[in-house]
Amino acid sequence: MGSPEPAGIPRQGVLRNSAYGFAFQLAGALLTAITTVFLARVLGPESFGTYSLAMAAGALLALPADLGISPSAQRFVAEHRSDRKAVAGVLGDAFRLKLLIAGPVAIALALAAGPIAGAYDNPDLAWPLRAAALALFFESFTMLSTGTFVALGRVTYNVRLLPFSVVALALTLLLVLEGAGPTGALVARAIGLALTAAGGAWLLWKLVGRPHLRLRGGSRAGRRRLAAYAGPVLLVDSAFALFTQLDVLLIGTLLGATEAGLFHAPLRIVTFLHYPGYAIASAVAPRLAHDREDGARRAFTSGLRVTILIQAGLAAVLVPWAEPILDVLLGPEYVESADVLRAFAPFVLLSGIAPVVGLGANYLGEAGRRLPITIAAVVVNLAIDLALLREIGIVAGVLGSTVAYLLYVPVHLRICRRHVQFPLRPLGLTLLRAVVAAAALAGVLALFGTSDLSALDWVLGAPAAAAAYLGVLLLTRELSVAELRAAATRVVSLAR
Repeated sequence: MGSPEPAGIPRQGVLRNSAYGFAFQLAGALLTAITTVFLARVLGPESFGTYSLAMAAGALLALPADLGISPSAQRFVAEHRSDRKAVAGVLGDAFRLKLLIAGPVAIALALAAGPIAGAYDNPDLAWPLRAAALALFFESFTMLSTGTFVALGRVTYNVRLLPFSVVALALTLLLVLEGAGPTGALVARAIGLALTAAGGAWLLWKLVGRPHLRLRGGSRAGRRRLAAYAGPVLLVDSAFALFTQLDVLLIGTLLGATEAGLFHAPLRIVTFLHYPGYAIASAVAPRLAHDREDGARRAFTSGLRVTILIQAGLAAVLVPWAEPILDVLLGPEYVESADVLRAFAPFVLLSGIAPVVGLGANYLGEAGRRLPITIAAVVVNLAIDLALLREIGIVAGVLGSTVAYLLYVPVHLRICRRHVQFPLRPLGLTLLRAVVAAAALAGVLALFGTSDLSALDWVLGAPAAAAAYLGVLLLTRELSVAELRAAATRVVSLAR
């Protein structure tokens, strides 16, 4: 691939972007984990369930507040990375559209907070929803800036925004300890997002260039193109957002806020575990917007292979150690969630692959083809939840999500393969070998116990299981010693 034109924005390499993307996700996951554990312990299942419902409602409206503008802008920014003025034009149009869209949606949620709380028969839900509406407005602008840095291959800029998340965490601890409850936690989130949005806008201004980046950028044709692709992206992402929040909302409606909290707590833990997939996707998917030859193909298939190997290992940990993980992170009040966390193991594998193939399809311009399968996944999840929630409890939410992903991931893989030709057999072998290695990992962890682990069990069990996992991958020739040495060398050079 040739070097960018002088007027363009230089892109960093796949490894660097993957590493910084993972660091960004890992840091975000750590901050979110601390927040989740703190809130779950201090608020208790009932108040944490109220917080979960407000978060779910805000998450459902995050994409309507964006209206597909951010991912649409990402695609065209990636295509025009070599032309700063074109990039600035896309961003100028996107900023203007965001001001017109995000404000009314946030106001609508704030006004509807009372009726929504009444519908859930939970008066304490009203003010958390209003705080979630404020966070929603600033989150919309944060989505644009962080997505643009990914599209430009400059994920390091996202890492620079992390201090604002630390501020949000500190405010959360302070307000909740002072008795502000779920409302205080969501107000702190809104403040953190406001600071992040402002910081992201300033970094974009510096990166793209002060003479180029103005609110009145772009052209009428560019705005039409941006809006045209934003439409199918919005429908796809809105359906996917419904899919990811559907279980919590249905459990809260059918079984109550406490059960919603018992489901949402392990779901938040599981959410952290697909961050490696998102980090890899952020490095390889944008390349597909302007390069579908050997370089992009190799990067994409290598990204899928690495994602499968990482996610299979993470999924295997949940089977034997679900109970001790919940006990350490959330306390004995969430012991009922152990079966939920254990059942999420297949979901962890699939949810890590999903962003690689999903973002890949977006950058390939195939948002329209994504829509039917995403809607089908929502319908499948909804049907299983409605049929089984009252019969088998909150584990039905896990089953619905997993079956839906079994449809979602293969079809998206096929969409990507239509544009970027690659053989499926090597990926199938990687998956098979990873599952065998994951079984070995889980078996080693089980030998150390499945509940009430001592500190020594944690210290010895984790590295022993990791060694077993890598050992099986080496024995099956999925990995080689040379690959491990090369990976270690790259990590060391990157750290320097």
